[in-house]
Amino acid sequence: MLTCRTVWKKLAPLARASSTVCRQNVRRAGLTNGRIPAQTPAAHMSTGPTGGGGDNHLYVLLVGTVALGGGVYMYQTLKGDQKRYQARIDEIASRQQKPTTEDQATPIQSEPPAVEAADTEAVPQPEPQAAPSPEEPSPPAPDAEVVAPSETTEPPAGVDSTPASLKVPSHIPYLLIGGGTASFAAARSIRARDPGARVLIVTDEPDLPYMRPPLSKELWFSDDPSVTETLRFKQWNGKERSIYFQPGSFYITPEELNTAENGGVGVLTSKRVVHMDVRGNKVKLDDDTEISYDKCLIATGGVPRNLQVIERAGEEVMLKTTLFRKIEDFRSLDKVSRNIKSITIIGGGFLGSELACALGRRSNESGLEVIQMYPEKGNMGKVLPEYLSNWTTEKVKKEGVKIISEALVKSVICKDDKLEIQLKDGRLVKTDHIVAAVGLEPNVDLAKSAGLEVDSDFGGYRVNAELQARSNIWVAGDAACFYDIRLGRRRVEHHDHAVVSGRLAGENMTGANKPYWHQSMFWSDLGPDVGYEAIGIVDSSLPTVGVFAKATAKDTPKAATEKSGTGIRSESETEDTATSPVASSSPAPAMVEHKDDYGKGVIFYLRDKVVVGIILWNVFNRMPIARKIIKDGEEHADLNEVAKLFNIHED
Repeated sequence: MLTCRTVWKKLAPLARASSTVCRQNVRRAGLTNGRIPAQTPAAHMSTGPTGGGGDNHLYVLLVGTVALGGGVYMYQTLKGDQKRYQARIDEIASRQQKPTTEDQATPIQSEPPAVEAADTEAVPQPEPQAAPSPEEPSPPAPDAEVVAPSETTEPPAGVDSTPASLKVPSHIPYLLIGGGTASFAAARSIRARDPGARVLIVTDEPDLPYMRPPLSKELWFSDDPSVTETLRFKQWNGKERSIYFQPGSFYITPEELNTAENGGVGVLTSKRVVHMDVRGNKVKLDDDTEISYDKCLIATGGVPRNLQVIERAGEEVMLKTTLFRKIEDFRSLDKVSRNIKSITIIGGGFLGSELACALGRRSNESGLEVIQMYPEKGNMGKVLPEYLSNWTTEKVKKEGVKIISEALVKSVICKDDKLEIQLKDGRLVKTDHIVAAVGLEPNVDLAKSAGLEVDSDFGGYRVNAELQARSNIWVAGDAACFYDIRLGRRRVEHHDHAVVSGRLAGENMTGANKPYWHQSMFWSDLGPDVGYEAIGIVDSSLPTVGVFAKATAKDTPKAATEKSGTGIRSESETEDTATSPVASSSPAPAMVEHKDDYGKGVIFYLRDKVVVGIILWNVFNRMPIARKIIKDGEEHADLNEVAKLFNIHED
């Protein structure tokens, strides 16, 4: 700025003098025009006398010099502003890191390079490029899929005991909030489309991403006494697997994300995102750590609902109540069930019925009294037609479960170290422990700080067809309320939906721009002998048509897993597409409405004479056909003929 002012002071007098000379020349030219022939000025303008032309050139030169000086001044001003802005950013970043580094005695020198390396992602600068080299002097060059934490697939692999402030990069290209199925599916999808991607999963659980269905199914039927520690189980087909999607070696530690040559997936455990700044593209953790991102996925899932009468009953009752959702809940309930005489499950849906069957089978060995109560007339009363709900109830009773139907809880108290459940019709139930399985509440804690819309009817974050809530924010899994082009706006709480929506969100985060059209399925097993798979809207209040046939030994969940090779059946189903299903040539009997035994069959749910939901009862590996029927959205004059597409009448 000072240089430009000095130049101007020197040039200003010359500019003024030049202007005076030019004005004098103009006056002279006007006086002489009367005496000079008309063609002379034309020659003067083309060639010009030496004196007058020189003054004009000097004037142009001076004006050009002034313009150049102004341009130099503007350039230096903008460059100075940029440097001052970057200096402020660096100062803020260093202030955020100071408390962390000051608390550590030895690794003070190792953290600042990590901050600088993260800054280079957001604002490229040449100076910090060499800074990451002292950060990790000892480990070998990391590989995205090979670099492993210190543990393997066992539960300790998910536990991250190192303070988060030492290993959280300040910036990450792909940030996934939530450590469940949807987040893992998204991470895998992102890496498939962008092999060098750097992905960070932040989860409030102490474990690596894992599948939830076995928590209420196969794990309870394991003969291994250490199953609560290993979390390895045998599927119905006898094959053993871990509850974790991948071993610890699949992931890299968060501090390696910025330096890993091929990127990778890091998991930050036991940390919760408490605030989201959408405009600033950053989040704040519960320890005040801030992380900026380029693209973000919200896959926070949900939290188990509880009965208000239990919440109001006080701490003593709450200590004897389990809300079942996570690994720690499985471990806790397993321990409790081995040390009490009576347990009561409140809820007749999928989770409640699965846990009732699992604990009921254990009661045959340990003498544990298992009670299941619900407000409906039978198990799965909100899903299954009444005749099939009644049959399922009898099946659950045979597993050793005492059923109390049409039960509305009025109050719960703790008396003499026992829980007393008072029902509204006057019945009293005494028990040692309660499991509340009454539904899931979508976790939308970030909605307020992020300014994201929550659906007032279904709950969850409202998203568009590409699962976007904002231009660089996506939502998947239980927390997403999406628009189904066939069935309207919905929110789904099942494993297959988490897989498919997470996968699609990951693809769209890498630029795919695909709409969500997939009809997700779900399944439930009442032990190894009875199971069903469902798709679409399955609501017992809708008109239903059931077509059943005699079951064989292969019509069980156990046989289905032997054929597919997996107990998580959606892993195979979601990859298939039905094109032209071939109907069975065997003659079909008339529709069955009320029989004592429902071996296998298909239940169609109708709305305005169009099939909107299908349950395959002990019929497996036929979901692509059901998906196509719902997608077509056609009226069917004879659903008995449609049922033949599933080959239920073949042995």
